[in-house]
Amino acid sequence: MLLSMTGFGEARCQDDRLSASVEIRAVNNRYLKVLIKCPEIYASLEGEIERTVRDSISRGTVNVAVRVDRLWSPDEFALNAVALKSYWSQLQTAARELAAPPPSELSHLLVAPGVVADETARSVDLKADGEIIQKLLKQALEKLGAFRVDEGRSMERELVENVRQIGTQLVEVQKLAPQVVAEYRTRLLERVRQLLADSGVPVAEPDLIREVSIFSDRSDINEEITRLRSHLAQFAAFIREPASAGRKLDFLSQEMNREVNTIGSKGNNVEIARCVVEMKAAIEKIREILQNVE
Repeated sequence: MLLSMTGFGEARCQDDRLSASVEIRAVNNRYLKVLIKCPEIYASLEGEIERTVRDSISRGTVNVAVRVDRLWSPDEFALNAVALKSYWSQLQTAARELAAPPPSELSHLLVAPGVVADETARSVDLKADGEIIQKLLKQALEKLGAFRVDEGRSMERELVENVRQIGTQLVEVQKLAPQVVAEYRTRLLERVRQLLADSGVPVAEPDLIREVSIFSDRSDINEEITRLRSHLAQFAAFIREPASAGRKLDFLSQEMNREVNTIGSKGNNVEIARCVVEMKAAIEKIREILQNVE
């Protein structure tokens, strides 16, 4: 079963303490790269988040965005009365010493260090919040997985069709292969006859046979046809494997391309060249699709 490397999944929840969400976006990459963006207070959870992602995904760039909005209670916000009184007293004393008007309000002191007590960090329950984030992460991964399976099925249909097209053209190449030597022999004999007619130079029959034999060896594409047919069968088998076999298929597509190129260079036939062009076009489509297969 093929899996796409691209997809999206999200999960959200809200209770009386917080509203949280996890979004996962995946794109293609030769290797696995996990990028996590979450509030600084939950930075200690990033290692566990990454492990969970790696248990589900083996290739691609995966962006995980964690958002947590807390529903604050009045107890989580407080003024430090001791610090505020100290600042106020010092300002009054400084005003008298400088013969300046004393300050008339306290609002400007609220930004002074230590006046507003930050209770938010102490109110965060990392264990409870971490369990919620993990639950949302797994739900988002499930949705991402479903998306990747659907895309994988679509890509599988395209790959199978392109493999079928290559197989069809390969049958034609196999039918045409014997004609290559026969046509060369005919052309060679015609040139020899012309040579004899023009110059009267004799050509020994063994020389003619040797020349045809050498060409026959150089233009023999039966081995390439056999290997390409084997690659096509392997390709179909890899597609049906339970685990997504993107790396194997990518390597095999390179081998298929190599065999087709060799057939094209050795074939020396217009119709074979046409078949080669069709096969190369199908292989190019296959390689484009495989860039997005896990």
